[in-house]
Amino acid sequence: MSVTLRAARAADADAVAAIWYSGWGDGHLGNVPDELVAIRTKASFWDRVPGRIGDTTVAVAGVEVAGFVMVVGDEVEQVYVSGEHRGSGIAGTLIAEAERQVKANGYDEAWLAVATGNARARRFYERSGWADGGAFDYPASTDDGPIPVPCHRYTKQV
Repeated sequence: MSVTLRAARAADADAVAAIWYSGWGDGHLGNVPDELVAIRTKASFWDRVPGRIGDTTVAVAGVEVAGFVMVVGDEVEQVYVSGEHRGSGIAGTLIAEAERQVKANGYDEAWLAVATGNARARRFYERSGWADGGAFDYPASTDDGPIPVPCHRYTKQV
């Protein structure tokens, strides 16, 4: 099945929120503070997506949104693929697009944060040529201020 990338549209919000919610649970439950899990409710993903459409590129397989990436400046903030499309190569296509966008934004190095316990994601980034720059606390945004999340900072020259 062919995959195309395009800028997200408002009509993609439900698909992006569903993929984000499901994927976030897979990679973060048990790996982030309970305080963050408590506020990352299903509804919170649908609330957050409309304000992030401008930062989002979607991968479309056939006629459905199969994954997405969000890039802001030099940071690759989110990379998610739906459960049905994992292992299809879409994640590699999305991370390559994110790297392209960071370079187009005028940066020579891209970075992203991965929850320390998210071994599957960490292996993917390492296979994709990203370097583990070490542990740090990522300030996850919430309405009540940031919550520090134990992460690893990955970087790649673009």
